[in-house]
Amino acid sequence: MHQACLLLGSNIDPERNIPGAVALLGERLVILRTSSVWESASVECCYPDYLDMAVLVSTPLEAEQLKQQVLRPLEARMGRVRTEDKNASRPIDIDIILFDGVLMDTTLFQFAFRAVPVSEIFTDYRSPSGEDLKEIAKRLAAINPVELRKDISISWPGSE
Repeated sequence: MHQACLLLGSNIDPERNIPGAVALLGERLVILRTSSVWESASVECCYPDYLDMAVLVSTPLEAEQLKQQVLRPLEARMGRVRTEDKNASRPIDIDIILFDGVLMDTTLFQFAFRAVPVSEIFTDYRSPSGEDLKEIAKRLAAINPVELRKDISISWPGSE
């Protein structure tokens, strides 16, 4: 079995789509842990704010299989349409950030909306340069604030 840390993001009806995506993931994967839900401004000026969270899952699939067989179909099922604009609004976006402890997405260390939720799950994770992810998250959040959304309830099959 493999462990994957996924980052979920949404800025189209995110209060519904983030919990909905977690529930759908729970139908296909074993969810081990989730972060809090965080709100942040869009990277681009013109789009609505995003909600983001990290989810740690266990799966027998390899990273590319996970992406193609579970994540992309789930995104499509929820109405995700990929365009040339990588920052366009979307009902859901699911990225593999870490797979079996291996960094799959270096932007983890560049954006608070990625670093903050992942640092809740991987409290001792360090960047390739040795810097603590919690410290990176704190520094990034001081530049581009993220707000904890305690009002959003997350559950999945078997979590109750």
